[in-house]
Amino acid sequence: MRESRKERAGVCILGLTGGIATGKSTVARFMEKKGAAVIDADELARSVVAPGSPALAEITALFGNETLLPDGALDRKKMRSIVFENDEKRRQLENILHPKIRNLAKARIKEAIADGRKIVVYMAPLLIEAKATDLVDEIWVVTLDPEVQLRRLMERDSLSANDAQKIIDSQMPLAEKERHGHIVIDNSGDPKRTLETLEKIWNREMSNYVE
Repeated sequence: MRESRKERAGVCILGLTGGIATGKSTVARFMEKKGAAVIDADELARSVVAPGSPALAEITALFGNETLLPDGALDRKKMRSIVFENDEKRRQLENILHPKIRNLAKARIKEAIADGRKIVVYMAPLLIEAKATDLVDEIWVVTLDPEVQLRRLMERDSLSANDAQKIIDSQMPLAEKERHGHIVIDNSGDPKRTLETLEKIWNREMSNYVE
């Protein structure tokens, strides 16, 4: 059981999530500039599958050595191709990764609090899907209009509309994620407008934690 908010008064752990290409990293950078400690679940995921790690050994035992690059690192592109349209294999991979990412996230959050950080942001695209919401005090969701999300993903990753839509359709719908959000940040407009919105939300919601 994690430490309750009451037991660590004066500290807030935010769960930052959203769909692909919604702008989570932009929001996280804003929060970091405001003094928050940002813990990136994607970085943790890369750490737990480092060469020689137990997770990588489990993955190769289950999926074969063809999931490795010549240098012994996980071939993430190959792994995505294996699990993308295979729900069972994706669940098998998640059963290996999610507990290890969760434990590392808990440790990093604890370290940040021990360092005196008053606001800790856990940026995790799969925060809800991985059932990791109990790690945080509240959830902030970054969202977009569906048409904007599709266009930005196509431009960012040089994808066709069909391929980009397949990736979006494989994720939890944004409308469902929004229902979990204490705060929902609409990033459909231009960056300046989003930053102005963030500034207002931050000043309103986080003033108690900023010295």
